[in-house]
Amino acid sequence: MATKKIPKATAKRLPIYYRYLSVLLSANKRRVSSTELSEAVQVDSATIRRDFSYFGELGKRGYGYDVESLLNFFKGILNQDTLTNVALVGVGSLGSALLNYNFHQDTNLRISAAFDTKPELANTVKSGIPIYPASEMQKQIKEQQIDAVILTVPSSTSQKVADQLVGVGVKGILNFTPVRLSVPKNVQVQNIDLTNELQTLIYFIKNYAENNQDKEKE
Repeated sequence: MATKKIPKATAKRLPIYYRYLSVLLSANKRRVSSTELSEAVQVDSATIRRDFSYFGELGKRGYGYDVESLLNFFKGILNQDTLTNVALVGVGSLGSALLNYNFHQDTNLRISAAFDTKPELANTVKSGIPIYPASEMQKQIKEQQIDAVILTVPSSTSQKVADQLVGVGVKGILNFTPVRLSVPKNVQVQNIDLTNELQTLIYFIKNYAENNQDKEKE
């Protein structure tokens, strides 16, 4: 199903809505209001209604949203009807953990191939996923028609690997390295810097906790 262009912030929230709607349907919940959704996913109801409005009338005033219909709609939007293969480049500690995490059990995503420079990993299978030598990366990605790649290589080689991936038509990179990659405009990059996220969390804990304590004292 083709989708109209929507804000990136909205696009990032769609999987959250989809996941919670799946939980509701499993619990035999037939309808839900934007207020109930808001409390569950921690997104204010006005934002939810605005997000949904990009796709037309998805609910009814006074009734809310039909859970099954809404779930099926987002299933199409997020391409959950078809299996999507992704590749993993870099089978270190983090890469190995991602291989062990079976994306396809909860979503339509599946790591179908992994690549690493270590000779001892070449042509082995880990968690049911074949690991190829890095020298075969471009060939395999092109042959398997993989559009999205998870990147967990050392920072010193991340840009070089990204250039190779772009060269064989990869359209999206989930980047776990701290390096901000330089890619063409038609290639999407999602940066996940675990150190940065943890430092931000610690900052919030320290500063927001102190602010809340000060308010309680007033």
